[in-house]
Amino acid sequence: MEKIAVLEGGISPEREISLRSGEAIAKALREKGYEVIELDPADYSDFYSLISKLRTEKISIVFIGLHGGTGENGELQAALSLAGFKYTGSGPKACTLTMDKYVSKLMALDEGIPAPEYILMREDLLNDYQDPNDFSAIEAKLGLPIIVKPNDSGSSVGISIVEKLFELKEAVKLALTYSDSVLLEQYIPGKELTATVLDGKALPLIEIRPLNGWYDFNNKYSKGHSEYLCPAPVEESVSQLIQLYAERLWKVFGLKGYARIDFRYDGNKPYFLEVNTLPGMTDLSLTPMAAKAVGINFPELVDKIVSLAKK
Repeated sequence: MEKIAVLEGGISPEREISLRSGEAIAKALREKGYEVIELDPADYSDFYSLISKLRTEKISIVFIGLHGGTGENGELQAALSLAGFKYTGSGPKACTLTMDKYVSKLMALDEGIPAPEYILMREDLLNDYQDPNDFSAIEAKLGLPIIVKPNDSGSSVGISIVEKLFELKEAVKLALTYSDSVLLEQYIPGKELTATVLDGKALPLIEIRPLNGWYDFNNKYSKGHSEYLCPAPVEESVSQLIQLYAERLWKVFGLKGYARIDFRYDGNKPYFLEVNTLPGMTDLSLTPMAAKAVGINFPELVDKIVSLAKK
């Protein structure tokens, strides 16, 4: 019997979601007949200690159920690769590239895939702005509202929608508590769509419809706060184009196993937003939902992800 370690928790702001993902993954793996241990990297002082534990337990596959931070930015993947462990999801290079929203945006644009207009701030550049008129150049480029997000975080942590320019300074300060750099983005009205890619093939799209407000942390992880439509009710030509973009980006970033790629669609064209190399695997998560639409239940999905990790 193969022995799999599920890594869950960690120290990122997405810890609680990761614990829920890890619990669901471990349960599904046991249903498929694997021997499973659940490990929280937060219980270990460094990667060396964690890897020593994996070796002691004679683990054959590491299922990474972490979200954000060192679990998703390529550092853990690099450590596991150097130690000779097989693990689920993408490798260190792909994780590093996609965790940086600015870099991934540049790569998508270079591939000819539309993305919202943007301004990157590597520090708080708004300290000297005392008058709303000082923000005129930002408004001229991005318009209003403006999306303000940490450049290397996920799960909608630290994200704000700025409706009025005087709100921008506080939104940037909030985002900087989660990252060393902040991305200001043009707001794209329309539909929120996401494409899960499994082994290089895009699954049916999902449209996300928050019942109130926008798709923030609360609406994302609270039952009954959002509606999910799969397959997304968009024209077949639009669906196929977004799936094509998702599969192209899979190759551009060198992704492996599975990933989720998010878009906005304004009724005219789709815009790339970001890549999630370790998408959520809870009962509200989008990747299991997309897999279910093509007849793959949750235990079968995690089993497939394990199989892909052996390649």
